[in-house]
Amino acid sequence: MANLVIMESPPKAVTVKGYLGSGYKVVASTGHIRDLPKSSLGIDIENDFKARYINIRGKGPLIKELKKEAKAADKVYLATDPDREGEAIAWHLSIALEIPEEKIRRVTFNEVTKKAVKAGIKNPRDIDMGLVNSQQARRLLDRIVGYKLSPFLWKTVKSGLSAGRVQSVATRIIVERENEIRAFNPEEYWTIDVSLENKKGGRIKAKFYGDANGKLELHSEEEAMKIVAAVEGREFVVRSVKNAVRMKNPAPPFTTSTLQQEASRRLGFQSQKIMRVAQELYEGINLGSSMGGVQGLITYMRTDSLRIADEAADAAKEYITEKYGEQFYPKERRIYKTKAGAQDAHEAIRPSSTQFEPEKIKKLLTGDQYRLYKLIWDRFMASQMASAELDTISADIESGGYIFRTSGYSVRFPGYMTVYEESEEASEKDSDAPEKSAKLPHLNEGEQLRHNETKPQQHFTEPPPRYNEASLVKFLEERGIGRPSTFATIITTIITRGYVVRENKSLKPTELGEVTTRLMVDYFPKIVDYEFTAEMETELDEIANGVNTVSGVLHAFYDDFAKTLEKAENSTTKDEYALPVEEIDMVCEKCGAKMVVKNGRYGKFAACPNYPACKNTKPLTKDGEALDEVVAETDMVCEKCGSPMVLRTGRYGNFYACSRYPECKNTKQITKGIGVACPLCGAEVVVKKGRSRSVFYSCSRYPECEFSSWDMPTNEKCPTCGGMLYKKKGKNLLVCKTDGCGYKREVEPEEAAE
Repeated sequence: MANLVIMESPPKAVTVKGYLGSGYKVVASTGHIRDLPKSSLGIDIENDFKARYINIRGKGPLIKELKKEAKAADKVYLATDPDREGEAIAWHLSIALEIPEEKIRRVTFNEVTKKAVKAGIKNPRDIDMGLVNSQQARRLLDRIVGYKLSPFLWKTVKSGLSAGRVQSVATRIIVERENEIRAFNPEEYWTIDVSLENKKGGRIKAKFYGDANGKLELHSEEEAMKIVAAVEGREFVVRSVKNAVRMKNPAPPFTTSTLQQEASRRLGFQSQKIMRVAQELYEGINLGSSMGGVQGLITYMRTDSLRIADEAADAAKEYITEKYGEQFYPKERRIYKTKAGAQDAHEAIRPSSTQFEPEKIKKLLTGDQYRLYKLIWDRFMASQMASAELDTISADIESGGYIFRTSGYSVRFPGYMTVYEESEEASEKDSDAPEKSAKLPHLNEGEQLRHNETKPQQHFTEPPPRYNEASLVKFLEERGIGRPSTFATIITTIITRGYVVRENKSLKPTELGEVTTRLMVDYFPKIVDYEFTAEMETELDEIANGVNTVSGVLHAFYDDFAKTLEKAENSTTKDEYALPVEEIDMVCEKCGAKMVVKNGRYGKFAACPNYPACKNTKPLTKDGEALDEVVAETDMVCEKCGSPMVLRTGRYGNFYACSRYPECKNTKQITKGIGVACPLCGAEVVVKKGRSRSVFYSCSRYPECEFSSWDMPTNEKCPTCGGMLYKKKGKNLLVCKTDGCGYKREVEPEEAAE
């Protein structure tokens, strides 16, 4: 075998195999194959922080097979992702597979297209040890913090807690915003709106602005009513009119951070979902033989850069001028400046080719893939288009010595707004900016207007809003905390660890998050300091650029950290940072103690406070109310002991149980048929809930008949092979599961509803 190509992702490997042909064998490592051991620190601190890497458990057979393939190949192309993590995986592969240095070819490509892949193969390079060392330094730092701090948290706050370097900072951000909200004191203010009309019947709405000396704020009803009285019965005269043409420029193409913010606001996607769907678009979608088979639809989605390749900019120009006209392309090509300190190794996120218009390939994408792809397409095309031109008008209207102002705009030339307008959070809008409205009637200075209505309104200032995923990502990026490629993982981690919960779309700290943050601020202020965390990112960049070393960065951090940890361990007690206990009106029937609320893997439950001497627990509703254990009697008989069966309720909802429970522990799920015959035996398929409360489908004769499926079987037959079609879990997609078929079809939500 002449050439072996090793990638991270199996789907991406399939895509690339189609581009390279028979001279190459393309395989996947499925991510990292080596890591630090889970059972120990894995870092020899006394020996200059030397890392001890081991093969990841379960990857032995894969490593053995890859080693065999590498030995047989003349050249080994390490084509892992084009970032620090990908560079580290390539390095680990070279060592674990014992690949001779003369065989190794490191290749990267920013987009998974035939042209880009072949260009990457033709231009190999050495493994970049600067990037590898930078990734190692980050990994070792996070391991030191996690393994050294976690036992301290177990002893001080609660057993089983995990500490994280950047995650602790993210939790602190959310906790501090919650403290701001609690400390907020609302202040009263008033607005006054007036409805006016000119002689031709044109209507104008204006807002109170101030007086001849400038803007005035109204803080009480008395102040507002004074102005209402002053203008009552007085004429309203136009004192000044300003007409202007305002140029509005498009937003730049997406980076990882701005994609997460905009997709969160506009599509309602969570950060983890955004990155997962973007990964699917990058790695390749099967568009059919007429469009070249499997194609990567977007460029690499982990990037800080706003740079666009000349070839892509030229293709966008051609597309824009042909579809919209010459006037929709600017006189000079737009070039966006990347922020200082950003990693500029890759382009901004853009479509890989202008031939794959979203509408043309919509039927070949899932709903989520289409929505995210269209967002990326529209943002990129708009970023290359001409500015919009707005006709703006602002008029000051005087009455009784006070000024009322009206403003608005209409679109003279839409430019990029034909394709896309960036969303804005309400908190970011300028209250004095002109509002888009029906065109104001023509106004002349000195013109008298008829007064129809005055409307004073009381308001109160509102506390700052809780962070949502978009605003937290924006804050992290602005402060240089973490890397955009890690933001989704950070948010997922602090929620999974129980430090933060989602409340509607907002992020709210739990009691655990608040207590842990207080402990960290008291004893480890450096770890949760915004500036220190941002400086650490700079030092990691310096390692990548060869300006700093792994041992230099780790020594500078650890020497101070070890002293701080020792001091904290000698100073704190468990009572000082104990979590508050919530008692409820429920008595433990086993020992008589008043039960308390605990948080577990599946939510709240009632527990005896005398644990572990008494291990009695009871389920609770989401609102913390006790669940009734026995709901109703039934006509069913227990087949194990002959006693009556009763309907009970528990952690997962209602179920049938023997009335002699717990002496007889026979239980049955309540199942509901879906009107579909089992493909194995013909009995009816029923819907069930698993231990994790996830819905699945099985034959009503299970376990005698072994049929079960996470996806919902339907009565519809595959038009290709005649097999059963299934509704994919969580997607508006029908698929055939017959081996070798691969048929799929997107359906409308109501058609796919279960």
